[in-house]
Amino acid sequence: MRTIYVAFTAALAVAALTTLAPAQAKVLRFEATLSGKNAVPPNDSKGMGDVKVRLNTKTMMLHWKGDYSGLTGPETMAHFHGPAMPGHAAQPMVPAMAPASPFKGKAKITADEAKVLEEGQMYYNVHTAAHKAGEIAGWLMPAK
Repeated sequence: MRTIYVAFTAALAVAALTTLAPAQAKVLRFEATLSGKNAVPPNDSKGMGDVKVRLNTKTMMLHWKGDYSGLTGPETMAHFHGPAMPGHAAQPMVPAMAPASPFKGKAKITADEAKVLEEGQMYYNVHTAAHKAGEIAGWLMPAK
């Protein structure tokens, strides 16, 4: 009988610790195809690219990497913009200067910025002198 009591008490203790354990971090992954048709306003740039993003929900660190080619000239700026639905412009949220392709970077973001990302309202935009509003862009969606 005592053995059953000890086993039952141990099982309860494990269950309590599991319930009270802090939430585990999740790593969320997103991706976007960059093109002139996705820029706001759309343009006829032959530039193409992609960006892959991961967000650690515990540390709120956003990591990205990507590449592009075929731009009309050197990149002047790059940002993550939001909140906006596809086809609509938004203000820059996270600077993401990519001086050359391939590029990568990281930044700590806020909970509000993470929510914008998770809701599909954040896009990556590469600016050039010929396309000051953005030559290529793409909305970040959950990675497949």
